[in-house]
Amino acid sequence: MTELTARRKEERDRRRNEILDAAAESAAESGFDAITMDQVARRARISRALLYVYFEDKQALHLALCERAMELLLERFQAATAGAPNGLARLEAMGRAYVRYARELPVYFQALAHLEARAPEDVEAHSHCHALGDLCHEGMTRAIRDGIADGSIRPDVGSPDAVAIALWGFMHGVIQIANTKGGLLVRRNTDKLQLYDHALALMRRGLSTLP
Repeated sequence: MTELTARRKEERDRRRNEILDAAAESAAESGFDAITMDQVARRARISRALLYVYFEDKQALHLALCERAMELLLERFQAATAGAPNGLARLEAMGRAYVRYARELPVYFQALAHLEARAPEDVEAHSHCHALGDLCHEGMTRAIRDGIADGSIRPDVGSPDAVAIALWGFMHGVIQIANTKGGLLVRRNTDKLQLYDHALALMRRGLSTLP
């Protein structure tokens, strides 16, 4: 790659990231489904025509946000599990990382929820995003297998793949309830943090070999 080619690629990557930043800001302001190409172009301070050079339509822009969301989640999982003493500790660290991710990066959590809620028409176009999701899932299943091997997770929990999917669904649902049912939490004399801690404690007690 020549120096000129490298500079052009660097400029293109920078511009693409600026557009995604603008899209994320727009989604935070008006909701993931409500963002428009015009809105993103204005916020990124580029022409609508230039925006379409980078993203052919709104679906392509959504997909790019989902890919960034998956990359950020994978990074957080990897950082959270570094140094965990056993499989169960790694699994709980991933659960806490997912909660922090949803609280600190709600737009990207919303992007992942959007991706999972819609079956893609173009599976190939979503392949990179799904590959990143598979890495997150594999991290969970590996923690479960390692936990069974090191004695921190009960050996009778069942298929690690099925357990990982169930745990993901459980924590995702808890986060969604915390985000959308604030009135319910108030009436039940609890708050989001207490709900998250209780959910993670249930997970730990259900999997642990300790009484």
